[in-house]
Amino acid sequence: MRFTNAVRIERPVGTVFDYLADLRNLPAWNYAIRETRPVTPGPAGLGSVYQQVRSLPQVMRERLEIVEYERGRRLVIEGGFGPFQGRAIYDLEGSATATHLVNRFELEAGSLKVPSGLAARGMAVAVARNLRVLKDLLEAPGAGNGR
Repeated sequence: MRFTNAVRIERPVGTVFDYLADLRNLPAWNYAIRETRPVTPGPAGLGSVYQQVRSLPQVMRERLEIVEYERGRRLVIEGGFGPFQGRAIYDLEGSATATHLVNRFELEAGSLKVPSGLAARGMAVAVARNLRVLKDLLEAPGAGNGR
């Protein structure tokens, strides 16, 4: 299952990337995530591993790993996304004032009994909503400074 969303964020590309790459920020803009904590020490980067607690569609623990990290350009996260396993890919283009963010998901449904087209549409809508929250958070005055 694959789907793509895009959003323009009126913030510098480095600010958007750094906020995205620190997965501890996920609960602030993803309504289905209760908590995301680093497992590996140090700042976010290639190979960083996180443990996440999801509250929807049910409470579950997930492991996420940053498998590509090209600051200001590309971030790829592999792991659990609800009942799916797969990748979240963030491609960024921008300037000192704005960022065009394209987010793609590549997911395997496993034993899920929902037709993949229906599941993809529902998830794509939910992710688009989350990206609008991310945009609003980062565009707020004084925002985007991370944790």
